[in-house]
Amino acid sequence: MCGIVAAAARREVSEILLEGLRRLEYRGYDSAGMALLDNEGNLLLHKQLGKVSELERVQALQPHYGCTGIAHTRWATHGEPSAANAHPHISGDRLALVHNGIIENHATLRDELKAAGYDFASSTDTEVIVHLLHYYLQQGLDLLEALRQAVARLEGAYAIAAVDADHPDQVVAARQGSPLVIGVGIGENFLASDQMALRQVTDRFIYLEEGDMALISPSSLQVFDQQGEAVSREQTRIDEVVESVDLGGYDHYMLKEIYEQPRALAATFSAGAGLLSDDACFGDNAADIFDRVRNVQIVACGTSYHAGMVGRYWLEELAGIPCEVEVASEFRYRKRVQHEGTLLLTISQSGETADTLAALRNAAPGEFVGSMVIANVDNSSLVRESDLVFLTRAGAEIGVASTKAFTTQLVALLMLTIALGRRGGMEPETQRELVNALQRLPDYVQETLELDTNIEALSEAFIPKHHALFLGRGIQYPIAMEGALKLKEISYIHAEAYPAGELKHGPLALVDDDMPVIAVAPGDELLEKLKSNLEEVRSRGGELFVFADRAAGFESEPRVRVLNMPHCPEAMKPVIYTVALQLLSYHVAVQKGTDVDKPRNLAKSVTVE
Repeated sequence: MCGIVAAAARREVSEILLEGLRRLEYRGYDSAGMALLDNEGNLLLHKQLGKVSELERVQALQPHYGCTGIAHTRWATHGEPSAANAHPHISGDRLALVHNGIIENHATLRDELKAAGYDFASSTDTEVIVHLLHYYLQQGLDLLEALRQAVARLEGAYAIAAVDADHPDQVVAARQGSPLVIGVGIGENFLASDQMALRQVTDRFIYLEEGDMALISPSSLQVFDQQGEAVSREQTRIDEVVESVDLGGYDHYMLKEIYEQPRALAATFSAGAGLLSDDACFGDNAADIFDRVRNVQIVACGTSYHAGMVGRYWLEELAGIPCEVEVASEFRYRKRVQHEGTLLLTISQSGETADTLAALRNAAPGEFVGSMVIANVDNSSLVRESDLVFLTRAGAEIGVASTKAFTTQLVALLMLTIALGRRGGMEPETQRELVNALQRLPDYVQETLELDTNIEALSEAFIPKHHALFLGRGIQYPIAMEGALKLKEISYIHAEAYPAGELKHGPLALVDDDMPVIAVAPGDELLEKLKSNLEEVRSRGGELFVFADRAAGFESEPRVRVLNMPHCPEAMKPVIYTVALQLLSYHVAVQKGTDVDKPRNLAKSVTVE
């Protein structure tokens, strides 16, 4: 969601801050701003509604320069998107602050600060923090102690960075429930909500822990715990080459990332070398934990939740292990009774998803035999706090609508199924067949991508539509859910997914000649039942779009359009049908003229409730 970049250096930092914001654009935002302290100690501010390019334009017309500064991309929570509500927020003429998260007691604090004489220029919860910090500075406290006093009053989640004209070479920061990382330089130090924002200036990072505060200057950095005691946090060096995030000749990042899936899937599978004989790819103590696993509890949000639903079918059918899947925002707030021997498995592209992280942190001692995360970002909070880790190799995913991150999660889940299945009686031949199928999966996906022109032709029928219904049976039901999510995310067409067997229990009332119905129909044992469901749709005037195995016997006819999909092993079908539905959603969105990579109201990484 929102993005933070900050710098304290001996060189001018405005371009460093702007470049950091550019690298955070994938997270989703509605406005951007930057505050700098110049050589005379003046606080200089630019804030703009819209893209970072608008901030760049204003900076070019009226340049502000300084060696200390903070910058931000905002995703609206409290207060509509506007220049007034954009960050940084200021108090007096000396203090500027940026904030990710939500302050739950902001209304009470606002009333208190108004009574103390503070005027508010925005509708945000963030402005409460900057005035509260200013209040404590007015009491004669230094910048760090004033911040400690201020955050002690806050309820909710926050990552904060602030600068003060009376401390012109310092940036102070604090985090609780929202990520923040220090970038370590030579004669300069940085802060950001995501290490990606700082890869152009450093490869060394310190990940702040819950409750930490920090003070950076060009020559020093200090970290303090919630009690104000100085602490030492591990410094991590990231050696891998920064992956290119340019479009590479594609019209949109989403299309580029769809086409990167064969490589990403192969890389993710290669991370599990030796899968048939050991569990090293999941962590050093994986064997000990896996030997005690009798059940799996998957917790995730959005697209990752759909991956978990696919994983449940594999774990129960192939490995014989009971599995529950729950949306993290529900799981974290309900009373639950956990089966003995349960592994808590969280799934998150960013590794920072707020509700999923809270579910892990709220687990009672001894409730689970261990915790495991499937994530795409190393050193993220979920990765650092879980017992076992499997990192997908999707690479940077810039488009808000997840594509390659989702399909690599599916590969990781099938690999976990094999690892647990070895302990539950899965035949060696079945294990080898699954591994061989995973090795061939990039080829099946490449074959699916070659249907792009045919899928683009299908998409034209969706241009005038406002609603769509997706149907699937068995393991393809969560794939239908993912297809519906992609269509609504980027084309703004209302879409729902149902198990095909539920058609008569309500959704059939919606079917008419204006409601396209998309069916995922691989040639499995439920094929004949699905054919009957589709006849019910056609007889009521519905227009059918059937994604079917080429051996399934579906043929195009009036009001039935069939896309013949590659034939592949059953376990690989969820992946290749996902790719086809990604392409359908992409082409519909392009033809409707929506913002494919940055759909309205959505953010890539959901780091608040």
